[in-house]
Amino acid sequence: MGLVVQKYGGSSLANADRILAVADRIRRAREAGNEVVVVVSAMGDTTDELIRLARSVSEDPNKRELDLLLSTGETVAATLVAMALEAMDCPVVSLTGAQLGIRTDRFYSRARIVDVQTDRVRAELSSGRCVIVTGFQGVTEEGDITTLGRGGSDTSAVALGCALGAPRCEIYTDVDGVYTADPRVVPEARLLPSISYEEMLEMAQMGARVMHPRAVELGEVYSLPIEVRSSFHERPGTLIQGGDRVEVRKRVRGIAHDIDVAKITIAGVPDRPGIAYAIFAPLAEAGVSVDVIVQTTNLAGNAEISFTVARADLSRALDLSQTVSRELGAQVESAANLAKVSIVGTGLQSAPGYAAKMFGTLAEHGINIDTITTSDIRITCIIEEHAVPEAVRALHAAFELDQE
Repeated sequence: MGLVVQKYGGSSLANADRILAVADRIRRAREAGNEVVVVVSAMGDTTDELIRLARSVSEDPNKRELDLLLSTGETVAATLVAMALEAMDCPVVSLTGAQLGIRTDRFYSRARIVDVQTDRVRAELSSGRCVIVTGFQGVTEEGDITTLGRGGSDTSAVALGCALGAPRCEIYTDVDGVYTADPRVVPEARLLPSISYEEMLEMAQMGARVMHPRAVELGEVYSLPIEVRSSFHERPGTLIQGGDRVEVRKRVRGIAHDIDVAKITIAGVPDRPGIAYAIFAPLAEAGVSVDVIVQTTNLAGNAEISFTVARADLSRALDLSQTVSRELGAQVESAANLAKVSIVGTGLQSAPGYAAKMFGTLAEHGINIDTITTSDIRITCIIEEHAVPEAVRALHAAFELDQE
């Protein structure tokens, strides 16, 4: 008997018919002789609706209370899936993250998992039941409910798969798998049968919404293969695992983009030790994640520091930056109409010419580059948001990603 860990996203559970279809898939997995553990997200747009409801009664909802509210969405989904399975005569039990024992730190709305206790889930499996677990949530040592942030159900599922020693984790969603680019932008985009952890992590961090980066990181650390599949049919999806080939013919595997980008520039900064810390420490303390950072120094000895944040964090980051800048005698500017476009592939680190080809392609299409940042397997350009569709299509064609 094998162990199967599955996760179903909100779109896969959006209504009663889809819940029944998911329940039938779970039932068939059990009848094939498997022990089945399922992690579920909230139905459809439930989380967004709960956030809107919270903000209708409070402009700044208490984070502890908001986490408790948001956790109800997954609880509703888990119990409905369990009820559907019971109606199919399939033994089942639903558990919240707290009941199962998913322990987290105390950072509400962006908690990190510190431990997954498996005694309860193993006992339920031993009794012959399928186990339906609420994703996206956990509990602190003090017993307070926390949420893991957007995409947290992916993290819940992979963490549970790792803790249980599962052979793989199946992520079911509303897309067929991981594509060479967003197929809504590039109709010619191809489904990738496999992709390495490194490449998927870069794609996820640069805007590909198929998998949450934290889930990919966990999978890589514990060498847990992750399969991304559609919940609407039985065709294979994309397997995320270790590097599948020593040499790859196409070194660029995909194009990622992200329009959730705002930039802050602090000019006239004294170029001396401790300045970067003075700027970024308050942002870290406030829970603002900073992405692309670029610093330049002029001949007069003054520096200019630019960095990007999510647009939702721009107002808070700008207030903190202005406070620090006044103390330094510097000036602050911001822009919220930017986006990231990236080429990703493990082969970039060992072959020249990819940066030049990327920059040349964007230039041919009249697309200006604001900022450039790189890693061993990624090159990212900050561009204006309106240019994203053309940039993604042009790069996809230039690197011939529509071909096998």
